[in-house]
Amino acid sequence: MAEFFNALVQHGFLQQALVAGLLASIGCGLIGPFVVVKRITFLAGGIAHSVLAGMGAALFYGYDPLSGALAAAVVAALLIGWVRLRWRTGEDTAIGALWAIGMAVGILFVSQTPGYATDLMSFLFGNILLVPTRELGFMAMLDLVLLVTVALFYRHFVAIAFDDEFARLRGVPVDFFYLLLLVLVAVTVVLMIQVVGLILVIALLTLPAAVAGQWTRTLAGMMIGATLIGALLTSGGLALSYAPDLPTGPTIILLAGALYLVSAMTASVRAKRRARRALRATTTP
Repeated sequence: MAEFFNALVQHGFLQQALVAGLLASIGCGLIGPFVVVKRITFLAGGIAHSVLAGMGAALFYGYDPLSGALAAAVVAALLIGWVRLRWRTGEDTAIGALWAIGMAVGILFVSQTPGYATDLMSFLFGNILLVPTRELGFMAMLDLVLLVTVALFYRHFVAIAFDDEFARLRGVPVDFFYLLLLVLVAVTVVLMIQVVGLILVIALLTLPAAVAGQWTRTLAGMMIGATLIGALLTSGGLALSYAPDLPTGPTIILLAGALYLVSAMTASVRAKRRARRALRATTTP
């Protein structure tokens, strides 16, 4: 660990990697709790894997892959949201098909792109150590979009996350905010691709929020907790992977998985103890 901190002081690429992880944690904390509470992880997975089509097309035509990823993610979010709202019968099949089609289109574009697409491979599997300065600015811009949107419509998002039927009765345009939430998920996916890659992005989106949800009862508390946990995981994964030269993205996810298991077991033990105390209190004369 001391070796990592010494290198962090000396090398700019490590400092940029640390900043990238912290920026990704903000998006993770803002949107992850909504994904967990609303139980739309499968929809988020469909959006994430559809991104490859936009990245492959952008690389083929000479554009920035992240721009293509953002465009494809937003289109996929709106399309998947429309399927979810209008075609509830067979929605799993439809979303799975969009997931596979997005991956297939992306692979076809990559296969026709001259040369070896090293940048695209880093987006697929993550390479936080190669995040350039210009993409840190892009990530910061996406964080700002997420923060402003969530702040403006926080009550609406909370309403549709917990009880969309009640929100509809209160006059909230549920369909609009549901689609907007999926667009925010799409933005968050693009935000985190640089850190853990397209294949592992859903784990980083949901695990910190799931851990935070085991220790707090409010959505705001989940958002704060998920942001802090995400920052801890990305920084810790970067530090743990540096000395043994391990891939940072998978290290972050393994650390997140281990934390989730420990948290789940601890929360379970705590719940059982509380149940025993409550039982004793009711049976004690």
